[in-house]
Amino acid sequence: MSTLAPRVVLVSRRSELDELLARHGTRAAAAYFLRQRGRDLDEVAARHTAQQAALTTAGAAVPADWRRGHLDRADLSRFLFAPEDVVVAVGQDGLVANVAKYLDGQPVIGVNPAPERNPGVLVRHAPKALRRLLRDLPGLPVQDRTMVSAALDDGQELLGLNEIYVGHVTHQSARYTLSTSDGARERHSSSGVVVGTGTGATGWCSSIARQRADAPDRPAPGEPALTWFVREAWPSPATGVTLTSGRLEGTATLELASEGEGLVVFADGLEADRLELSWGQRVTIGVAARKLRLVM
Repeated sequence: MSTLAPRVVLVSRRSELDELLARHGTRAAAAYFLRQRGRDLDEVAARHTAQQAALTTAGAAVPADWRRGHLDRADLSRFLFAPEDVVVAVGQDGLVANVAKYLDGQPVIGVNPAPERNPGVLVRHAPKALRRLLRDLPGLPVQDRTMVSAALDDGQELLGLNEIYVGHVTHQSARYTLSTSDGARERHSSSGVVVGTGTGATGWCSSIARQRADAPDRPAPGEPALTWFVREAWPSPATGVTLTSGRLEGTATLELASEGEGLVVFADGLEADRLELSWGQRVTIGVAARKLRLVM
């Protein structure tokens, strides 16, 4: 076991105001840009202030003898988390999903800087509660949430907390052969395949399921099961439309073999962090061995 003091890693993303200033240079230019679109800089600035206040409160809550760090979402793929880290995600629910795939058992505390705007499904704690949470951490309940894994036949792997998407990089028709663990197999031309967890079942998968009379039952967040959907499968002499949704339970998997160039795999909406499939390459999707450990 490590004898190092715990390290609290605060994770956040740039606010909308930060993005506007990076693009337009000055507050005046950003204000003009927003006015042209019927929006007000004061609203954007208020959310920025709330986020900064939450980060300040979170930073002050870290015990004096603990180590600390602050990480922007854009740098997650380049950061090495240590086993003794405690991750504090300050932002929207999606930020927890963004950080989850880079972890391996580290506890995550979600802090909601704007409860009037964020649902708070994963960021369920107020900034002022963090001091108590860190103090009582060893005895706090932790919910293990199922994640989804996509593994290429060359050994590359990608994890997601909400869902994995496989499709063409330009979102045009993707051609592939889809196979399930029970031996079913079908060639497809479609808008891609979405495989979601119980956590993601209220998001993208939910919007797809509402359009399907025979949609599979969605799993609970901690259940070792996934639901999958083929988007807009196209019938033709060479492609079918019968194998378009289902559940993956336990060790069951879904395999896609690419029948073209330009297919990509990404998780939780982050297209920049993706795997690429060439012709004939295969990706196998199933329940991940890792889980998100979310502090309740």
